[in-house]
Amino acid sequence: MIELLFVTCLSAAPDQCRERSLIYTDITPMTCMMGAQPELAKWSQSNPKYEVRGWKCRALRRDELEL
Repeated sequence: MIELLFVTCLSAAPDQCRERSLIYTDITPMTCMMGAQPELAKWSQSNPKYEVRGWKCRALRRDELEL
């Protein structure tokens, strides 16, 4: 599994930030890196009160998933 991990902050309160993630089961880390910006742009359009401050792709182990 690959996780697109990103940090968002409220536009009106830039000190209020949190980590978010999108999980993919069928892509490679390189595919994640190449597709991250369009995915984050879509997320930003759906969540206009937030700004994306940073992101990374990483391998995710099943035991790291929150159930």
